[in-house]
Amino acid sequence: MTASQHALDLLTIAATAADAKQASDLVALDVSEPLPFTDVFLLASGRNERNVLAIASEIEDRLVEAGSKPLRREGRTEGRWVLLDFGDIVVHVFHEEERIYYSLERLWKDCPAIPLVLPEVAGDGAEADRGA
Repeated sequence: MTASQHALDLLTIAATAADAKQASDLVALDVSEPLPFTDVFLLASGRNERNVLAIASEIEDRLVEAGSKPLRREGRTEGRWVLLDFGDIVVHVFHEEERIYYSLERLWKDCPAIPLVLPEVAGDGAEADRGA
């Protein structure tokens, strides 16, 4: 089993939104095989609580604009680890310290990484492969 095209489309929107708010260490994992309730995890890090909240808000805004509705949100009050569940994709936005501590990449190491292609920061319209 592999991630659905809808999940991959949502992933592109979410990763682009995270990148626009200076998220670091973006990693996408295809978790469709072991998990029956979602296809993709997107992991992102923010430098501080304010950055984590800004990243999560931008991702949620862009996915809602694309017609997707959040099923669940967790962690907004603390700003250390925000979870956004959109069904086909679950986004984890971590403070850098929590990212290291919980190490979801290690927990899900058997799941294949999904390459991310994001707009180039230089603004020249070219795209860069910043995948996992």
